[in-house]
Amino acid sequence: MARKDSAAVAAAALKKSQSSNNSSNSTGSKNPLSKISNITSSINEVFSAINTTYADYFETLTPRLKLIDIFLVFLVALGILQFIHVLLIGSFPFNAFLGGFISCVGQFVLTVSLRLQVKETHKSDEKVNEEEDDDAEEDEEEIVDEELVIKSDEPKVSDKIFKVISPERSFGDFIFASLILHFIVIHFIN
Repeated sequence: MARKDSAAVAAAALKKSQSSNNSSNSTGSKNPLSKISNITSSINEVFSAINTTYADYFETLTPRLKLIDIFLVFLVALGILQFIHVLLIGSFPFNAFLGGFISCVGQFVLTVSLRLQVKETHKSDEKVNEEEDDDAEEDEEEIVDEELVIKSDEPKVSDKIFKVISPERSFGDFIFASLILHFIVIHFIN
């Protein structure tokens, strides 16, 4: 549904830009108000895309992914805080700064990997997809005469990326890799 909305917004923007180009070509002069309206419409489209993405993110968010995302935000904030500390106060024990910063970046990478492996499909999404498939089969017989029938070979949004790895194994891998990372960082600090 979000794709249809974004496609409709893009089509409206294209028509608007073509009509503004035709009107500016007919007058022969560039109107500063039309430039401002084009910029305003572009900004509105960006905000619309951000709002759509934000709403879709919270529709598909599970408590487990929410916890992982909060930890990712914490790691980014901690890395930024360490960098600001080095800029303002100095980097006297430089290996301590490098160890802490590398620890934040490494833990961030490991946590993103965990998030990708743990991302699960929603039961409600599966039901919706099954209903859409049933409706599509019924509608295909009725919609033979229409011009635009879009069939996609793309995977569904709710499909898991890592189908063979269980969440328990991915969490075990995350813990093991985190222990190795922090062991190396502690030895780097001395």
